[in-house]
Amino acid sequence: MTATPRTALTIAGSDSGGGAGIQADLRTFFANGVHGMVALTAVTVQNSLGVQGFSEIPVDVVTGQIKAVATDMGVDAAKTGMLATAEIINAVAKTLDEVHIGRSTGTPFVVDPVAASMTGHALLREEALEAIRTELFPRATLITPNLDEVRLLTGVDVTGPATQREAAEALLEFGSEWVLVKGGHLDAAQDCVDLLSDGESWVELSGPRFDTRNTHGGGDTMASAITSSLAKGADVPTAVAEGKRFIERCVAESYPLGAGVGPVSPFWRLSSP
Repeated sequence: MTATPRTALTIAGSDSGGGAGIQADLRTFFANGVHGMVALTAVTVQNSLGVQGFSEIPVDVVTGQIKAVATDMGVDAAKTGMLATAEIINAVAKTLDEVHIGRSTGTPFVVDPVAASMTGHALLREEALEAIRTELFPRATLITPNLDEVRLLTGVDVTGPATQREAAEALLEFGSEWVLVKGGHLDAAQDCVDLLSDGESWVELSGPRFDTRNTHGGGDTMASAITSSLAKGADVPTAVAEGKRFIERCVAESYPLGAGVGPVSPFWRLSSP
């Protein structure tokens, strides 16, 4: 009989184009050897050119999905993606407490605060941003904002190493155990440098910057790769380093699809050990 793999739960919206959202999370979980489970929060209408609309899932259905899988199958690690509204965020936070997911429970919880579009525009209203700050971040083992989300959440405009550290310090004040300030959107930098900190240790993870526009789903993929490693028992610095290596290869292997921005690709795992 095959051994049961570790489990990971994504609480996020769908991407009809298949490159981001729960679709990116599930294929990343699979590529990293964990069983993926889903609590769907919204159905988006989107393709490579962007999001044309979305429909929220009723709050009781969102929380019901979390309870259903957590109480039966068990969750070794969880992550969030698009949560859409303050009402959903608040309900998810309460439900995570009920099923014992989060930094104080021993079950790692990664918050990818999906709050900005590919062009940097806000996707959430201020009340939802505040709910992320006050309800999700204090429960998080790790938060993984990109630079546009950092600006929306803290007001800090990251332009280099000094402001990247300032942003990490500001984010840690909201209560997460660790923060990863990703540097991929700092286009002027030669390399992609991410900064990981728990307020005491500071780790810079530098990687190559690839000449490609096809980066759709990159944030989701990195967060779910980290979540996969946490589900398998890695500590946060190790999981982040593994997630960094995974997303680098996915960006290097990204492909064009449609008339806009194509997705990052985990397909390399099919032929690599």
